[in-house]
Amino acid sequence: MNDNYQDINSKTVDHWVENGWEWGIPVSHEQFLSAKKGDWSIVLTPTKPVPADWFPALQGRDLLGLACGGGQQMPLFAAAGAVCTVLDYSERQLESERMVAEREGYDISIVRADMTKPLPFKDNSFDVIVHPVSNCYIREVEPLWRECFRILRPGGVLLSGLDNGINYILDDEETTLTHKLPFDPLLDEALYQECMESDCGVQFSHTLEEQIGGQLKAGLMLTDLFEDYNSTGRLHEFHIPTFLATRAVKPVK
Repeated sequence: MNDNYQDINSKTVDHWVENGWEWGIPVSHEQFLSAKKGDWSIVLTPTKPVPADWFPALQGRDLLGLACGGGQQMPLFAAAGAVCTVLDYSERQLESERMVAEREGYDISIVRADMTKPLPFKDNSFDVIVHPVSNCYIREVEPLWRECFRILRPGGVLLSGLDNGINYILDDEETTLTHKLPFDPLLDEALYQECMESDCGVQFSHTLEEQIGGQLKAGLMLTDLFEDYNSTGRLHEFHIPTFLATRAVKPVK
């Protein structure tokens, strides 16, 4: 097993993007123009758009897209007037960010960094952090929540997409209980090899105690949440929630 799983995941995502991964397809010029007119929405999870009232007014606000590369969401925030920074560990996802920014003529700070490490930003740097589903690619999430708290300004908003672990317990056909939780390939050689052979990278399940409780322990205040579903498959057909999105705020002291 390779404990340096972050590099494996970076290369895996690069490979997915090269093969047309849906979360690596940049927005079109037409979508950018629509966003300039105020017509835009994003998802943190597979299917449900984030409610518009989860966002503060974005004009002039410092916004971080955390593990948010791909040229899908940051262009829309830039069109809405945010001062954007994107952090990702996939070179291909960041290449898409550069391409769209050059095409549309806006500025964006692009940072390649591993979010399992301290984030390369000063305290109180951002008004908004947007963090789509990506915690499944890191083993420990509570240190990340502490970093989000640190770099948010008082009153700042953290919008996160999270999985609840259910997708990890079933086989690919979603008919048979296959894996125990927690799903942790670094603790199971056979599971690690299975992940390598299936080209899914090194993924991890997390409890709601880690995902939501970790935000609360970091000092954030939860203000809203919603559940979401897979976009296809039996869990989708049976309307079984597999994801959730949370809105949290750093209190103003």
